Amino acid sequence: MAGKPTFKHDHYSRIHADEFGPEAPGVTIRRLIDEEFDGAPYYNLRMIEIAPGGHTPEHAHDNEHENFVLDGSGEVLYEVRSTRWARGTSCSSRRRPSTSTGTRVTGRSGSSAACRCRG
Repeated sequence: MAGKPTFKHDHYSRIHADEFGPEAPGVTIRRLIDEEFDGAPYYNLRMIEIAPGGHTPEHAHDNEHENFVLDGSGEVLYEVRSTRWARGTSCSSRRRPSTSTGTRVTGRSGSSAACRCRG
C-alpha cells in the first residue's frame, strides 16, 4: 500500500460526488474512505445523497452493510417488506449473502446517509 494514506481527515463536501447512474436517478455517491483512494481494504465509508423522488436500485451485498440517515425521510426495502426511515435512523443488513435491498426518498427534501460496507 505504498503511497496510500494511513490517516485521513477531510470534510465530506470536499470529496467529489459521482452520479450513481441511470439505474438510480437523483443519487450521488461520495467515496469518503475506500480501498482505491485510501488503501482501506476491509470497509468502505460512503455518503449517499438522494434527491427528492430519487431511489437506489434493488441490490444485494455479500457481507454486512450499514446505513445511518443524516437527513430526509423515505423507505428502505429489505427482502419483500418496506420500512420507513428518517433522520437519525440506522439500518443494517447482516445476512450473508444479503437479500435484496433498496431505498427511496418520500419526503419533499432530499436525503443523505452514511453507508458502511465491506470493501
